Amino acid sequence: MVWPALSCCRWVWSVAGERYRAVGKAMGVMGIDEMNDVEAADATIAAVKQLSADVGIPTNLNGILKEEDIQFLAESAFADACRPGNPRDTSVEEIVELYKSQL
Repeated sequence: MVWPALSCCRWVWSVAGERYRAVGKAMGVMGIDEMNDVEAADATIAAVKQLSADVGIPTNLNGILKEEDIQFLAESAFADACRPGNPRDTSVEEIVELYKSQL
């Protein structure tokens, strides 16, 4: 599993603040109940990044993703049945940019 999905975390936190708080709480982020939504999201993302590093999950798709595959992957992600469950609406173009940010 690759966790450049951390980029996705930053992308959706503005519409999923309370969900991030719940994840942070479950991960044992200290002081999360006293944080505002932005602080809680940032602290949760930091905890996920640390966990990912601890278990050796790559931080990006460098060496894994080929630029010529991005359009196909973005279109596939957009067509995925799970996309409507995303807390933030998206487009193929935004997904392309998200993939490019991981190179």
